[in-house]
Amino acid sequence: MKIQNNGFLSLEQLQDQYLGRNSRQVQNNSTGDGLSFQDILSRKTEKPGVGEVKFSKHAAGRLADRNIELTEEQVERLNLGTAKAGAKGINESLVIVDSFAFIVNVPNHTVITAMERAEANENVFTNIDGAVII
Repeated sequence: MKIQNNGFLSLEQLQDQYLGRNSRQVQNNSTGDGLSFQDILSRKTEKPGVGEVKFSKHAAGRLADRNIELTEEQVERLNLGTAKAGAKGINESLVIVDSFAFIVNVPNHTVITAMERAEANENVFTNIDGAVII
């Protein structure tokens, strides 16, 4: 067999690769940590658990900028408020938890933005079709 070293495979190399005549074992389609491509794809495309909200990049940035840290209890109440909004057919909801205000896209279970209620200019919220106070 003639082995070429110019970056291209010879016909023999292609035959060996695709017809299985090569003595080398074909590597499994996995990353270095043992996860297959299918596992990674599933993790990236899976939706959060029932009733769990996720934070958009914008909302996560707002929380970081404003030094807002939510407790597990507050996140649970945010999830509850989102579920209640969904039960009423609300698409874009204002959910108020303690002193925090969240605008949530209910069908996607995604927090769009977050702020402390005191920061809300004149307490006017636009582009929502419902509000839940928890």
